Amino acid sequence: MSELVGRYFEAAIAHLQRVRTEEAENIEAAAALLAEAVSGDRRVFAFGAGHSSLAAQDVVYRAGGLVPINLLEVPGMAGVTVMPAPLSSALERVSGLATTTLDLTPATSGDLLFLISLSGRQTMPVELAQHARARGLKVIGLTSLAYPGAVPSGHPSGTYLKDHCDVVLDNKIAVGDGELTHPGAETTFGPVSTIVTSALMQAVVASAVERLADAALAGEGAAPPLFRSGNVPGGTEWNAKQMTDNADRIFYTF
Repeated sequence: MSELVGRYFEAAIAHLQRVRTEEAENIEAAAALLAEAVSGDRRVFAFGAGHSSLAAQDVVYRAGGLVPINLLEVPGMAGVTVMPAPLSSALERVSGLATTTLDLTPATSGDLLFLISLSGRQTMPVELAQHARARGLKVIGLTSLAYPGAVPSGHPSGTYLKDHCDVVLDNKIAVGDGELTHPGAETTFGPVSTIVTSALMQAVVASAVERLADAALAGEGAAPPLFRSGNVPGGTEWNAKQMTDNADRIFYTF
């Protein structure tokens, strides 16, 4: 194994260990909101722009995932799926796009939004968080608190995503999102933001499932609505029933 490969794994592991320790309280606070939304028959949405969309997609319609989590898909925001790819970066600076998209969903007061943005500084995440809370949604922000103070906000208010959330999860990623350097490379490389942010999302889901399952065992609620793998016997049928049972709060099927 090359030295850089070893350094990359060490950086990823160190970040995971750090967020496990330092974000434990915030993970539980976010999990409490998620469990409350699921048990209360509320809708749950996840949004991320660019590569931050990967962590949002990771908890939607997947084996072991909670059925009522929906991807809030703002046109052009999935990064490399749009052409030209830099369009997604430009759209993050456009006012009104995300809020109009939210207004066209069935989201209502009492629903929950996970909002993922590494820097938390662009117009879209700030405006979307503000608008969601104004409409009565709870907002859980996943971001890096290294950016505020080091990089100016791109929103006219001068605020960041962190300023408009009910719970903030800090992924501890350094400005620039590169863990590795090399004398022959002119910038940092080896980002770990996707690994760490996805782990934070899955940790919140795991804790919420535990809360829901504990309540079910105590006779205080139903078992958590979870997907099974479609690659195991009966998985497809199980998932079809889960989607039917939760049809009024999922928006990724017909």
